[in-house]
Amino acid sequence: MNNQYKVNRIQWDGQSIQALRRYLDLTQRELADRLGTRQQTISEWETGMYKPRGTSATLLSIIAERGKFKYEAIPSKEIPKKP
Repeated sequence: MNNQYKVNRIQWDGQSIQALRRYLDLTQRELADRLGTRQQTISEWETGMYKPRGTSATLLSIIAERGKFKYEAIPSKEIPKKP
């Protein structure tokens, strides 16, 4: 594969996934529904048991961009609500 087609993507970790979900004011189940996955999967990502890969990571990035979410992880006490 030619390197010019490589896409730089955020490396989603538990803290950034939880920050995105809270920013969008979604439950784990609601985010799971948007991604077409299980609530348990979201929980496992947020606790660091697993990390999203492939299509799931891409969909998280799309949801974040559409919601105008800043990709920096924010401590849970300081997560702003969507305007």
